[in-house]
Amino acid sequence: MTPPSTAPAIEITDAARIFGSFAALRHCSATILAGTITLLLGENGAGKSTLLRLIAGLGTPSRGSVRVFGEAPHLLRSRVAYVSHSTMLYDELTALENLRYFASLQSAGPQCACSSGSPEMALRAVGLDPHLSRPVGQFSQGMRQRTALARALQTDPDLLLLDEPFSNLDVAGVRGMIDLLLDFRTWPSKSSPAGRTILLTTHQADLVRPIADVTLTLRDGVLAREESVRRSA
Repeated sequence: MTPPSTAPAIEITDAARIFGSFAALRHCSATILAGTITLLLGENGAGKSTLLRLIAGLGTPSRGSVRVFGEAPHLLRSRVAYVSHSTMLYDELTALENLRYFASLQSAGPQCACSSGSPEMALRAVGLDPHLSRPVGQFSQGMRQRTALARALQTDPDLLLLDEPFSNLDVAGVRGMIDLLLDFRTWPSKSSPAGRTILLTTHQADLVRPIADVTLTLRDGVLAREESVRRSA
């Protein structure tokens, strides 16, 4: 196993996110090191998705701070990929057409998050045939999940945020996805010598714990526990 980095990928300091009278997050603090896999647990409504969105730069804390590689998250979107629990794919397009379309949007944005490879390579990496002519609307849920992950991987991110990536997958599908994440973690990166960093949420914790370096638990908007996990070599 690669020794963990001492450089932080994510620094959360007393962060809160408040919507009117409702506090989705309260007094959250944690440091996640670069090159690690972190499992974020919590019941529905605990604030997991809200926290991931703050780290992705899709929102700002009401109080406290969130830093990614030492910067405000919205300044580093080119190094971060976020896959929500919804695949956010266009059903009428093929997987390759979806990836090409999202790549065109990213290349036209203020911060180019272009793929260092290609949509074809990203689809092959997740075990899909890039030349499959079926529209995504005819895919199984597992194939849709893999397409959404390929869309993220084609941006070559240093930080990968996954919100319930194993939803509706059977055990074999989950294990295949886990193998892919372990492989992605070792992809070389010029901007992150420690390796890629992964933060994910899931309700299938027992299947993911063996690969996690750290487990964080959210309860009622508070990071209640940080538990180190020894990962097998």
